[in-house]
Formats: sequence, C-alpha cells, structure tokens
Amino acid sequence: MNILLLGSGGREHAFAAKLAASKHCTQLLIAPGNPGTAALGTNIAIAATDFPAIKQLVIENNIGMVVVGPEAPLVEGIVDFFRQDEVLQAVPIVGPTQLGAQLEGSKAFSKAFMQRNGIPTAGYREFTKDTLNEGLAYIEQQQTPIVLKADGLAAGKGVLICQTIEEAKVEFTDMLAGKFGDASSKVVIEEFMDGIEYSVFVLTDGKSYKILPTAKDYKRIGEGDTGLNTGGMGAVSPPPFVTEQMSEIVERTIVQPTVAGLEKENIGYHGIVYVGLMVLKTGEIKVVEYNCRMGDPETEAVFPRWKNDIVEVFLALTGGQLASVEMEVDERAAVTIILASGGYPGDFEKGKIITHAESTDDTVVYHCGTKMNEQQQLVTNGGRVLAVTSLHADWKEALAISNKKAAEIQFEGKYYRRDIGFDLV
Repeated sequence: MNILLLGSGGREHAFAAKLAASKHCTQLLIAPGNPGTAALGTNIAIAATDFPAIKQLVIENNIGMVVVGPEAPLVEGIVDFFRQDEVLQAVPIVGPTQLGAQLEGSKAFSKAFMQRNGIPTAGYREFTKDTLNEGLAYIEQQQTPIVLKADGLAAGKGVLICQTIEEAKVEFTDMLAGKFGDASSKVVIEEFMDGIEYSVFVLTDGKSYKILPTAKDYKRIGEGDTGLNTGGMGAVSPPPFVTEQMSEIVERTIVQPTVAGLEKENIGYHGIVYVGLMVLKTGEIKVVEYNCRMGDPETEAVFPRWKNDIVEVFLALTGGQLASVEMEVDERAAVTIILASGGYPGDFEKGKIITHAESTDDTVVYHCGTKMNEQQQLVTNGGRVLAVTSLHADWKEALAISNKKAAEIQFEGKYYRRDIGFDLV
C-alpha cells in the first residue's frame, strides 16, 4: 500500500518511522517532510494545508491511506474535503472531521463539549470584544492565578497564567485586541488548577477506543519549569506517578464519556484524541484541554514504546473495527529531550550546521526543525531542532542516555534542558 503522511516536524518523523516499518507499507510519501523523513520515504514539497495539490498527489501515486500529523489541516477540514470528493472518499484518512477538530480548534467549543458530557474540567467563561467589560468585571471576582486562553490555534502559545488581577485585565484586553491574531478574538477565562500534568492519547473510530502509552511533557524553556512556554522541551513515557487506579479513573470519567459524547453528538471522529490532564492536590483528575492529534514531543516518546503495526491499527480505526485490535506496548520507559535553537521561543537564527545527529543503538534522533542547505549539509531550520529519545527499564537511565546523546550533537547556539523529569524524582 502507498501511504501519504502530512506534516514536517518531529512528530511526523516518528510517524514516518512507524509507517515505514509496517509490512503493509509499499511506498511512503511525506508532504512536506524533513531531512529525517527523507531517509524513510519520499518528501514532496507540498504544504499540509494545500488540499487541491494533496488531491493530485493521492491520485497520481495511487495512495491507499492518508495520515494527518499536525492540527492545521484537520481544523481546516481536510477530512471533510476527502469525504465530499467523489474520487477521494474511498481513501482511508486518519483524523477527525472539521467539527471534531474543534475540540482543539476552539477552546470554547471543547469546554462546552466537556460541560455537556459531564467531563471534569476547570470552571470557565468565554468573552469577545463585545463583552470586554463583562470579562473585566468577571476577572475582578476571580482568585489568582487566573488562566487566559485564546480560543483558536496559537501555536501552543495562546495560554497565559496571570498572577495578579491587574496583569489578567491587561493581558485579557491585549488578547481581545489581537495579541494572538484571530486566535484570540474570543478568550476563555478559566480557574487555575494546581497540580501535576500528564497526557493520555486515545485512538477512536467514533464508537470504540484504544489507549496509547501515557506521557508527560515539559513546556517551559528553563530548567525547573521556569521561563516562557514553548511547544515542548521534552517528555517522559510513562510518567512514573501514574498508577493503575489513576488510569482506571481517567478511563471511566474522561475517556469513555469523551468517546460516547463524540458518538452521541454525531461528531465524525476517526483519529486521535489527545487529552491533557491535571492531577490536583486533592487527587481529583480534570481535563486541561483536548487536542485532535498526537502531541509533540510526546509522540517521539510514545511511539518507540508502541509495538503494533501502525498501518493495521489505522486500517481498523478508519474501517470502524478498532475494537478488534489488541494493543502491544514496550514496558521500558522512554525519555525525549528537545534540542532547540539559541533564543527560542523568542528570536533565533536558522542555518546553523548540525553534526553528530545520527541515531545510535541506544537512541533515536528525530528531526523537528532541520533542512539541507545548498551544500547538502544538515542545518537548523526552526526553534525546536531535534528530539533525542532513549529507552530503558529505568526512566532515569533513559534520561542519562538521552542527555549523553544531546551533549554529543553539535550546532551553534544549541540549548536543551538537562532536567527533564526533575519533578518525578
């Protein structure tokens, strides 16, 4: 079977590795891909959101399955585009419809969905420019810290935790004035939840579900979880604090009602639901947010532990037969460390030559933001450049191996956190 994967980051490199390893994969095309995916298939210089060009690609290459990595094409309706097209509608595509992708595309939509379906989450209200004054009055009544969320997609940067009422009022006003563009034309104000976060990844065919290995990611740039939020600086899978009892509670109170809610509300969902969770100091577990795809860098920690043939699972998922799949998981822990460009998540330079970035017996190196320059040298091409993942029975040993490899890789301005998992000790 010829397979098309959409996307270009570390997550997609991890997807490509799984797809290329499948006995059902004859040819793998990646649009647009990166130098890491180029070693596993054929990169095609087409944007993941260019639907007409993707259609041509599917037809010309006799594509038998499409896998969507990032959220943007899902939120823009690529699944609907396929289903409404006479030629494409027979091609299995892994991902939710545009309505289903609103779980990530609109914070207000996802909070209302949780409320309707009795899924535990933080209290909230939503506001627009027209209700600015109401929002300011609402902030006055809240306890600090206060959480402000841009309703739409803001590249993982549209969530602010404000420590004072004044700060919250200023940021709220700035957000509605366009701080995050159209993404913050609506703002959700949430109560702050204090605790420890982790993520659950659910595969669903709209009726049944399977749960992938859990992970915890580290979003802040500085060690000790300080500084600005990023797209993610590392991940541990599984988080050692997650007990069997916690997993059972999450499945019963969150996963099952989520999948049942999707079915009840006729939201076409043949894909991945990423559930960000907060374990409160009271022991309660609540949903922070949904995403409509795998996380990055969590995928780079989770996929090396997932032993199933991914194409077989995706065929079952798109064909409504997911219940028949038995999940196979490597019991070893995985630790992923992100190597970032100096200055990230602020301004950074691109084009720095990268050396010693090859995977080894101990570690897998995924490409996140790289390209080949005119001299065919591997160079930096993004804020997050590489993801280094190691497996070991003991997560601390996995961390040590990943840190060793992270130190070996060289490029000017290289930055990474050496303390991934610091709060798990």
